[in-house]
Amino acid sequence: MAFLIPFAAYLLGSIPFGLLLAKLFAGTDVRKVGSGNIGATNVARVVGPLAGILTLVFDTAKGAAAVWLAGRFTNQSATWMMMAAFAVLLGHCFPIWIRFRGGKGVATALGVFLALCPLAAVVALLLFLLCVAYWRFVSLGSIAAAAAMPLLIYFLWAPRHAPPIIIDGGTLGIALLVIYKHDGNLQRLVEGTEPRFSFGTKKDGE
Repeated sequence: MAFLIPFAAYLLGSIPFGLLLAKLFAGTDVRKVGSGNIGATNVARVVGPLAGILTLVFDTAKGAAAVWLAGRFTNQSATWMMMAAFAVLLGHCFPIWIRFRGGKGVATALGVFLALCPLAAVVALLLFLLCVAYWRFVSLGSIAAAAAMPLLIYFLWAPRHAPPIIIDGGTLGIALLVIYKHDGNLQRLVEGTEPRFSFGTKKDGE
């Protein structure tokens, strides 16, 4: 039954909590306002802080749940846990329920790494918060945290688990997917047109 884990993780990741919460709180299709993204940042901008925080919590929880359940049913197999990690993130970024137009994966990736290695996740989260606090670019914080994660996992989690190629490759794949989903943000950062974060605006961004 272990072969079903990636499929189940993908379907779990595909649940668009941001879209559902925006409709619940404001009757708004968050895909049609702000940046058009279903992630926590756009939900917070368009609907408000509470909806944004709940989106963050649920998107993080589904990432953690996928990895935890994979470990639970496979005796903590690093291979299956990493497969579940990548699958749940893939589901969030390309959800089958809404024509594969999903979020950017930051909160879900945070949940994944909280389940795999809490210390690495906390260090990455601190890096994210420092970037956002100093520059007020959520996208920059997200990219920095994603870029740091392969090294954090390599030093803090991989040495105690095997096979290393699965762990390193899976972590790198997750980081690259998150960064890829921020390609528009990267372009705007280079051009100097990326909006800084604040609640209640409807500008393009994360």
